[in-house]
Amino acid sequence: MALAWTQTTRTAAAPRPKHGREGQRRRGRGAVRVCASLAQDADFETKNFAKEAVDFSGSQEYIVRGGRDVFPKVKDAWKNIRTVGVIGWGSQAPAQSQNIRDTLHEIGMEDQVKVMIGLRAGSKSAAEAEKAGFTQENGTLGEVFDVIKQSDLVILLISDAAQATLYPKILEAMKPGATLGLSHGFLLGVMQSEGTGFREDINVVLVAPKGMGPSVRRLYEQGREVNGAGINASFAVHQDVTGDATDVALGWSIALGSPFTFKTTLESEYKSDIYGERCILLGAVHGMVEGLFRRYVRQGMSEEEAFKHSAECITGRVSKTISTKGMLGVYDMLDDAGKEEFMRAYCASLKPAMDICYECYEEVASCNEIRSVVMHGARLERFPMGKIDGTRMWQVGKEVRATRKEADIPLNPFTAGVYVATMMATILTLREKGHSYSEICNESVIEAVDSLNPYMHARGVAFMVDNCSTTARLGSRKWAPRFDYNLEQQAYVAVDEGSGIEEEIKKSFLSDPVHQALAACADLRPSVDISVSASGSENAGSVRPELVAS
Repeated sequence: MALAWTQTTRTAAAPRPKHGREGQRRRGRGAVRVCASLAQDADFETKNFAKEAVDFSGSQEYIVRGGRDVFPKVKDAWKNIRTVGVIGWGSQAPAQSQNIRDTLHEIGMEDQVKVMIGLRAGSKSAAEAEKAGFTQENGTLGEVFDVIKQSDLVILLISDAAQATLYPKILEAMKPGATLGLSHGFLLGVMQSEGTGFREDINVVLVAPKGMGPSVRRLYEQGREVNGAGINASFAVHQDVTGDATDVALGWSIALGSPFTFKTTLESEYKSDIYGERCILLGAVHGMVEGLFRRYVRQGMSEEEAFKHSAECITGRVSKTISTKGMLGVYDMLDDAGKEEFMRAYCASLKPAMDICYECYEEVASCNEIRSVVMHGARLERFPMGKIDGTRMWQVGKEVRATRKEADIPLNPFTAGVYVATMMATILTLREKGHSYSEICNESVIEAVDSLNPYMHARGVAFMVDNCSTTARLGSRKWAPRFDYNLEQQAYVAVDEGSGIEEEIKKSFLSDPVHQALAACADLRPSVDISVSASGSENAGSVRPELVAS
């Protein structure tokens, strides 16, 4: 099914008004603009970038469109930035630091703005940073707090658990008037649970790419050939003391190569992001494919065929179709018998999946999940996470990928129905909890089918679960069994006992307004798909250092 065309309206960048009392709170020495509400106006003001009003299924939101033709606008947005300190070298830091450095070079700012990497003394990551051209000799690699002290923009990309422990020292080390940049709102959740706040004399902003670091880097590189290729990002301005925090944040997102950037808040981002990676992005798909694999083997399929009809079907045919044609596109590809089987699986799976989604969201919103991550982080040295890819299913997967022919990957209607139902459950929960459509679509659909699933398809779902951020890896391991068991114990049993199609559920799916919102996102989508090889030779899917066999 072709996606509907959605009209966008370009609005000239408006001057930022002078600070008034409305929307501010007074703390200590002066007025600090703070925005911490979950449901907020999707509009924003920018001096340097053009914004567009987009109709997301009847809800008007504003975005900034990126691309290499927009790179020069970073000059004015970052006119007060001389040093960008990227702290850490995990999933996001290699991509973000190199993308920013390359953008600055492309617009002739490499001599005006220096990108530095901050690592703890003796870090094993120093060698990897040096391979990327960040060295002590050229002044672009230093100790964490030395880098923070001299940076105008501190992009904090260390693990969530490390942020929870080190944030008081990090905030203390920052220069007055500097900007703290986050790519995840996790730290706000920690601080809320501890009853603390940010320093009053710094900006606090967020730019959160909707994909893993290697995707951010790989699509930026592809963007050299196709303008606008990249990973979408959300941005937030939590605290603005200098009056230019919005443009600093948007400049950061543009420099990363984001095709479009939409507004959120730190609170909304951490709730949707931590929740999403435990649901359809990682945890749910991990549990789902293991359960479907077992089901198909019990039904008589060979292990190889069972893997194709579960994992391969989701990361291949289903994901590629949703990427360009939406969830309805999957349904429309099926014949009448296939549509009936899809809908039986969908109707049986929606409520069991949403049961877990709701529980997961409320655990995140209450900060219970954040406290769990922090506590687990303290145990990691004693109880490190092992790999999950040693079980029989994932060994079969390696054999299947080695001989894969894309044209032979099946579109299994039952698998598609279960996956789409779980994706819809993720979406419906976010919508009921007050999130915007731009955030819902990016966190529940686009990040899955345009960033994570292509890597799962190339390297395996287990590889993805073993190579994402610590917070995501912990969450996937915790919540995958919940989805697996609830679907097997409730949905699959119901289907096997002859449950039919519930017409109200079917009608709601076919007419849900999220399909129009996804169409709007597809209208903004670059024409390029991420290119990932099974070997990782494009340097976009390298194994985490601690997982490399000695």
